[in-house]
Amino acid sequence: MDYGPLGKTSTYLEGYDPSLLFPISRSSARAKVGITGVSDFGQDLWNAYEFSWLNPNGLPISKVLEIRVKHSSAQVVESKSMKLYLNGFAQSNFDEESEVLETVQRDLEVAFDGELSVSFKERVESRSTASQGKLINLDRSSVEIKNFNYSKDSLTVSSTQRVSERLVTNIFRSLCPVTSQPDWASVLIEYTGSKMNHDGLLEYLVSYRNHQAFHETTIERIFADIQSSCSPEELIVYGRFLRRGGIDINPFRSSHDAEPPAFVDWRQ
Repeated sequence: MDYGPLGKTSTYLEGYDPSLLFPISRSSARAKVGITGVSDFGQDLWNAYEFSWLNPNGLPISKVLEIRVKHSSAQVVESKSMKLYLNGFAQSNFDEESEVLETVQRDLEVAFDGELSVSFKERVESRSTASQGKLINLDRSSVEIKNFNYSKDSLTVSSTQRVSERLVTNIFRSLCPVTSQPDWASVLIEYTGSKMNHDGLLEYLVSYRNHQAFHETTIERIFADIQSSCSPEELIVYGRFLRRGGIDINPFRSSHDAEPPAFVDWRQ
């Protein structure tokens, strides 16, 4: 599979150029890691913290650009190509802020081949999750971990007791499938159903430590594995990955129509 500029030496050119965007088929990326089905609902949240352009007078304007892409889009955009594309705005003049958003919207709808929205974030979203219910931190477990290669064998339910829980780990790591560089994240799991084995779930999440896949397919696999192994009535899996080059990608997958909760990794 061709990954475009990822893993290659690139020159950061000045000037707006939508041809820098490098789309990758979602179905091909999913097939590469063995995903045959996906959640009914979901989206990928991109935050570009270093986005900038020039006003008509040449004055730099800086904003945090948020991109929300439906998980049903036909393609994803390789992240390094997104950085190269967005960087091109830094020395490009635009008359109005709305013109910038319209330009990005138009280009990305073509690249992703699906529904998306773009907007500017005026302030950092709340880092509080108190209003969303109690969080259970899986990382406080004393379970002994011996396997660091992907396996879902430890994913089980501990009882038939019906519960609703919000679980989080802040020690998640997977690897880039091209460069093998580590991708760090906090992973939030919300479910209603038979009570999951917390130690087994943590063992499962740690088993991704040497697993190579893109953010989107990694979260989709976690969602699919929990569905198949634990059969929850409702399920949300939300990965908050740390940024690279000023951009983070945060896949959200759900069994029902829901918005991503106000959950932000403290490292973001």
